[in-house]
Amino acid sequence: MKRFQILTMAAVMSFAAACGKKDASLKIAGSDTMVQLGQNLVKAYMQANPGKSASVQGGGSGTGIAGLLNGSTDIASASREMKPKEWDQAKAKGLDIKEYVIALDALAVVVHPANKVAKLTIAQLSDIYAGKITNWKQVGGADQEILVISRENNSGTHVYFKEHVLRQGKEAKKGETNADPLASLEFGAKITYGVSSQAISDQVKSNPAAIGYFGMGWITKDVKPLEISKDGKAYYAPTSENTSGKKYPIARGLQMYVNQAAGEKAQKFIDFVMGPEGQKVIKAQDFVPVK
Repeated sequence: MKRFQILTMAAVMSFAAACGKKDASLKIAGSDTMVQLGQNLVKAYMQANPGKSASVQGGGSGTGIAGLLNGSTDIASASREMKPKEWDQAKAKGLDIKEYVIALDALAVVVHPANKVAKLTIAQLSDIYAGKITNWKQVGGADQEILVISRENNSGTHVYFKEHVLRQGKEAKKGETNADPLASLEFGAKITYGVSSQAISDQVKSNPAAIGYFGMGWITKDVKPLEISKDGKAYYAPTSENTSGKKYPIARGLQMYVNQAAGEKAQKFIDFVMGPEGQKVIKAQDFVPVK
């Protein structure tokens, strides 16, 4: 899969200043998974709409949603859904927030190209990240301790992985006393945390013992994506076809949450993203368009 060159924040802001008034600039912040995508969407949007300006920042889905709630950003990009408590906070503040699923994403689990392990089940991944499987030989690889890498907890990717891979979709209900033990499972004590998808990629491509995860748009020739199975029977790679066909078991929506108080400047951008030109950018960046 190809990777598009990251637009630096300075370049985006410079473009924004040249295209419109600074005080009218649309502010987008949030998901690290979506930051390259957001920057390329902004570039295409400003080229198609002279006089409009926008800027994009990363920091994680939680950071973006917090910014949306405190008024420091107009749109939060998130690789997880807003939590009930976040919706409650928005309501308490009198905010009118609208959700848009702009794309689909496969969460790729990657290893070093020299690693002979090519496929894993969700259960095996859960055991690796819980610290129950600690050596590659336990899953058919070399006799080598596994370096387990995760995103930090402010990341929507971290939250999604914890809920759907580590805990295998098990969720304890409020007041439930006999919940499945998986519902409260936590990451193992020896986890290494990467501050970004790029950081995880850098660690995996330089260490044959490493395993990590990130959005499919970050896959390069320097890392090897594993085929994943939900039931140990059929294994699927994190491709656009397998994601849109609902075969790859670790797939999710990518959201943009809009503060309706931002008005026309936010809505026009969202309309562009959901339209043919925006969806074309999404496809070009190796995510799966929703239209």
